[in-house]
Amino acid sequence: MCTHRPSCPAAGSPAARNVTAHVVAAHPEQGWNLLCDGTIVFDDTGELHPDGRVVAPRRVTAGRLAMAA
Repeated sequence: MCTHRPSCPAAGSPAARNVTAHVVAAHPEQGWNLLCDGTIVFDDTGELHPDGRVVAPRRVTAGRLAMAA
């Protein structure tokens, strides 16, 4: 799916964590972006991979927020 060089590894592969895929369709008004490897990333840090896998948003607990302040 990627056309840039060097091309990205397959979405969700261990090597993909170390490479940043390019945004090919940005929809900030809707809160998501489509990456060149077919992954949809959401503003809340969730992800939907082309194979149907879902990565839940990474949320910080309220207790950790209070300590950071």
